[in-house]
Amino acid sequence: MESHASMPSSHWSSLDEAIEWLRSGSTGELIKSGLSVTGTFQELDDPVLVGPDGEPVETWRQGHPYDARMTAAEYEQEKRLLQIELLRAQAWIQETGQRLVVTFDGRDAAGKGSTIKRFIEHLNPRGARVVALPAPTETERGQWFFQRYVRHLPTAGEMVMFDRSWHNRAVVEPVMGFCTDDQYQEFLRAVPLFEEMLVNEGLILVKLWFSVTQLEQITRFTIRRIDPMRQWKLSPMDLASLDRWDDYTAAKDTMFQRTHHPAAPWTVVRTNDKKRGRVEAIRHVLSRIDYPDKNADLVDRPDPLIVGPPPIAGDLR
Repeated sequence: MESHASMPSSHWSSLDEAIEWLRSGSTGELIKSGLSVTGTFQELDDPVLVGPDGEPVETWRQGHPYDARMTAAEYEQEKRLLQIELLRAQAWIQETGQRLVVTFDGRDAAGKGSTIKRFIEHLNPRGARVVALPAPTETERGQWFFQRYVRHLPTAGEMVMFDRSWHNRAVVEPVMGFCTDDQYQEFLRAVPLFEEMLVNEGLILVKLWFSVTQLEQITRFTIRRIDPMRQWKLSPMDLASLDRWDDYTAAKDTMFQRTHHPAAPWTVVRTNDKKRGRVEAIRHVLSRIDYPDKNADLVDRPDPLIVGPPPIAGDLR
């Protein structure tokens, strides 16, 4: 689902050159090269990188199953209908005391935050929370690893969305050297037990992995360098991870092998087309909730070309 590539676009001679531009080139130098961003201030706020030739940089096509991206009109219609369903699901969760946890993990710039924004856009904020934890404090580093996540789990009638979750320990932390190998191996052993305990306790747990191809990630990082409204999104860790694509891929594949289990399976969301990815992520979550008066025609058949199980061998363990 996430492909490696040696050439980011016609605007760089190699992937290494593109990475060097992002790390050391100034915003002014990028603009002088003829690159620009459009669409920033539109209502959809889905910016497009434009090349020196005046044409959009279409790296989203890499490995994408569709020849065209979802149109704004299609997106707005689907999003509205799905957000109405989200409100129905939330009403049932609140009335019956259910607890929903959705984890949003994935590649940098894969669209996790923008998807969460569409999830909560019209939900009752009294019953829906987003949890985006910073780096652990010294006190938290001395605690049980899951402890700082447990304190944010929902109470009866609540929905909680983790913008990056405990699964950071399976991918980001070992790749970037933020945990020891013993801590990493212990996490892989313990996390299926932890998640099974949550589900046995009655939580509805949905795990989403947002997948973007390498060329499209480079394009989105470039947009963040150029667009002053997005420069805060390009962190030093994003830049440090640019040439560790293969390391992230290996860690992700191991995570799927070890943590994709019947109580809490993974669902991969392909987000080269952000709009399709968002609506299919919402559709998938709704398909996992058995609320009354569900519009089954709308939500019970997520697009299998966009969302589905991770590509691992064998049945669920």
